[in-house]
Amino acid sequence: MTDLAEGLRLPTNALDYSILVLYFAVVLGVGFAARASVRTSLDFFLSGRSLPAWVTGLAFVAANLGALEILGMAANGAQYGVYTVHWYWVGAIPAMVFLGLVMMPFYYGSKVRSVPEFLLHRYGRSSHLLSSIIFSVASVLIAGVNLYAMAIVVEALLGWPQWVAIVVAGLFVLAYITLGGLSSAIYNEVLQFFVILAALIPLTVVGLKRVGGWSGLNDALTDRYGPNFTSAWGGTGIGSQNPLGANWLTIVLGLGFCLSFGYWTTNFAEVQRALSARNLSAAQRTPLIAAYPKMFIPLIVVVPGLIALVVEPGLGTEKSGLQYNDAIPLLMRDLLPNGVLGVAVTGLLAAFMAGMAANVSSFNTVFTNDIWAAYVKTGRPDGYYLLTGRVVTAIGVLGGMGTAFIASSFSNIMNYLQTLFSFFNVPLFCVFIIGMFWRRATPAAGFWGLLSGTVAAMINYFWLYKGHVISIPSDQGANFVSAIVAFVFGGVVMVTVSLFTAPKLVESLAGLVYGTTSPGMAEPPAAGDDAWYRRPALLGWGAIVLAALCYVPFSL
Repeated sequence: MTDLAEGLRLPTNALDYSILVLYFAVVLGVGFAARASVRTSLDFFLSGRSLPAWVTGLAFVAANLGALEILGMAANGAQYGVYTVHWYWVGAIPAMVFLGLVMMPFYYGSKVRSVPEFLLHRYGRSSHLLSSIIFSVASVLIAGVNLYAMAIVVEALLGWPQWVAIVVAGLFVLAYITLGGLSSAIYNEVLQFFVILAALIPLTVVGLKRVGGWSGLNDALTDRYGPNFTSAWGGTGIGSQNPLGANWLTIVLGLGFCLSFGYWTTNFAEVQRALSARNLSAAQRTPLIAAYPKMFIPLIVVVPGLIALVVEPGLGTEKSGLQYNDAIPLLMRDLLPNGVLGVAVTGLLAAFMAGMAANVSSFNTVFTNDIWAAYVKTGRPDGYYLLTGRVVTAIGVLGGMGTAFIASSFSNIMNYLQTLFSFFNVPLFCVFIIGMFWRRATPAAGFWGLLSGTVAAMINYFWLYKGHVISIPSDQGANFVSAIVAFVFGGVVMVTVSLFTAPKLVESLAGLVYGTTSPGMAEPPAAGDDAWYRRPALLGWGAIVLAALCYVPFSL
């Protein structure tokens, strides 16, 4: 594992450490407070389905505001430029709206505890077990990304070796999730959301002032990298060259559809927040409420990556010894005074804990309910599964510590994450969407579609791309192509297998396929639910229109 450059050691003092210690004390306090409400396994895994929409909505966006966004998107901004905004306005908002308007009624109405459990009802045990195993492995790998990112900051703050930082950070996350389960994770994510904003907004404002505002930043980057580096769509014509190594077709299909919908609609680390809402209306509003702050996150995550490229022109080169992942710590060292630095460090650590907690809490739910309780130890008392969930949480954290060392081998952790999503989330989305809209999709098709899509993505990435059989300009461009391959190949296999195997009885698909209903899905609105701000469709279309308007400054 490469050590963080010695020159990135942050000049912290007693004031910064005091802010950090206070925050950690509050986080543990929330864990102890939430423990009193955990009496059953449903309380531990889904907060008893009792949380209001505004809480689950903020937790929904905060759960994703971990290493994926803070270090990963800043690194993406430094490496690929303004093209990174596509991960938000093409690669997030439409899928979040689709989840709220179309998929949540199926998830929440069927009363499932996890995403793989939905596949159990729709396809059967083979697809259920395979998806549970795939998701469990992916969750631990992604939790490792957050731990590694957290270790970078702890190393810069305290000078600890990264392996020590990984172990200490992992044990702390383990403590508060084990105490309070999902409720502890969600309420801490709401707190972490505001702490993260308090950390990144000053960093962006001071950074822009240092480089002469947006016009100064734009001029400096254009002079060095050309006009396309500061444009969202410039140079994305088919056959054109751009830093991202992708054209508009692979951006729209690979990122905007396959990767985006695959992540936001089937990643249980996100869906779990909506499933913990108190009713169907609140569950639908959860991703829609989250979509509004999500639109503006690029201003405090992508822009700092661009600023870091101007402040440190050698960023990402071997000569400088600085990886793209170092963009945020670099700005913190150079721009922030003590006190504000303490808030920034606290915000970063909060982000990484939120991301890891989201993946660990979803891992313990899927492994306990969908693997252990379904296939290993069935029919045990509820208390047994509650204890199992706590033990599995510890296993997930330990696994994350191990996979953190895999993440350290990538100079841009976003490349690593998108590779994982193309392998695991895209095939799962393919199986979901076909099964949700096509009654003829059979149990055998679900299993083979999921397996073949995953294998096809891996073959495309490791053999065709890494083996230089085909030429793709960048890792991210390869990820977009892998996502398209996974979806298309999985879909073709599903349709083919369905034509030669027997489907499930129509009666067994009630509430699982579009056009059918189950008793749990026809939930009458509560008093006052007809207000405009409670209508998912209005919230959803409003989010899409606002996201489209955000593109205007970067498209002219």
